[in-house]
Amino acid sequence: MTTLRVVVDVRSGLAPWRQVQDQIVRLITHGALTPGTRLPPIRQLAGDLGLASGTIARVYRELEAAGWVRTARARGTVVADTAPRADQAALLRAAAAEFAAAAKDLGVDGETAVAAVREAYGPG
Repeated sequence: MTTLRVVVDVRSGLAPWRQVQDQIVRLITHGALTPGTRLPPIRQLAGDLGLASGTIARVYRELEAAGWVRTARARGTVVADTAPRADQAALLRAAAAEFAAAAKDLGVDGETAVAAVREAYGPG
């Protein structure tokens, strides 16, 4: 089992379960979580993040349905050997759509939202 470096920002406007799911997918995509790597038990991860067990159970169900992980009684939840390879363009579009929705919810216009992305992206 590995220690997950997952952070939930309750001020982000994005549901906590989605934040956790997105971060786990990124860790798999970037190779930080390799096939066969065991994820923490639901109760443990929920406690570590200060979330309800049902929230983490949803994350694991969603990840399993998408083929990122598999669950076996003896081994728990592990990164699937055949985890999908991320389509960077699709991941970027999904992240952009979520950001745009959050910006709209805040009443921010497109130019201000783009400026915020440029600032967050930093130089280079």
